[in-house]
Amino acid sequence: MHNDTGELVAALDIGGTKIAGALVDGAGRLLARARRATPADGDAATVMGAVAEVLGELLADGRRPRVRAVGIGSAGPVDAAEGTVSPVNVPGWRGFPLVAEVGRLTAGLPVVLVGDGVAMTAAEHWQGAARGRANALCMVVSTGVGGGLVLGGRLHPGPTGNAGHIGHISVDLDGDLCPCGARGCVERIASGPNIARRALETGWRPGPDGDASAAAVAAAARAGDRAALASFARAAQALAAGIAATATLVEIEVAVIGGGVAGAGEVLFAPLRERLRDYATLSFASGVEVLPARLGSDAGLVGAAAAAADACGLWETAGPGGRRH
Repeated sequence: MHNDTGELVAALDIGGTKIAGALVDGAGRLLARARRATPADGDAATVMGAVAEVLGELLADGRRPRVRAVGIGSAGPVDAAEGTVSPVNVPGWRGFPLVAEVGRLTAGLPVVLVGDGVAMTAAEHWQGAARGRANALCMVVSTGVGGGLVLGGRLHPGPTGNAGHIGHISVDLDGDLCPCGARGCVERIASGPNIARRALETGWRPGPDGDASAAAVAAAARAGDRAALASFARAAQALAAGIAATATLVEIEVAVIGGGVAGAGEVLFAPLRERLRDYATLSFASGVEVLPARLGSDAGLVGAAAAAADACGLWETAGPGGRRH
């Protein structure tokens, strides 16, 4: 994408931990930022209040007259057709009319909603690890596990914007109950909080600082802690099974993994690549590459902006899917 007119998109990245916002230009640069913690245990109005604060801070920027649309990447499931969100990790939002609420706050600017996994996929396919790939799965492994697909060189969000939501594929048929209502979901095994939970249950203990996050478990794993290593190995197995299932269904060539858990590096990626060989055994699935995402924590914002710009025809673009519009 490139931007000859100076038009901007206000992007929001909404998850169970944080609500981030930025003004994004046609080169993918983040020109202004805002952030709040997600009041995930709050009611609908409380969560929306945090969104409004982020959006208000962005639109108070002097570049507000150049903002032409709002792009939202939200934890899912989302319903892009209805403009509603029901994030599994934000129980106060069930069928919440996020697009209408954001539209009300922005004086009628076009608002485009996608799932957070789809947003990350748009970003990574535009200028990240999936650039130039015709068929890809991109995943966000963090507080939850989301994903999105590129098929035939185009972003493939599906009718409601949830296609590729790999976090809620069941990989353990009699496994633990997931907040979504199913059992043995990838997210229930591979998300950051569940990596930490399992490590604690099997004997790992935080250090003197009391940090019990997945990042602390990763540090312990690098130091050789057996419970920490085992917890990451189990997460890697779940991710491998989900990636192999996706490759078998739609013949992806690459799986790109981002999000906070991907920051564990080879603690995650080494067992993941090893276990993928156990599951992706058919010839057309066995060549799937596993790559770390390149855009880091900004992927959700860049991708939400890309999806909005593409939908609204703002920038003279090659689009997230690679075709000119």
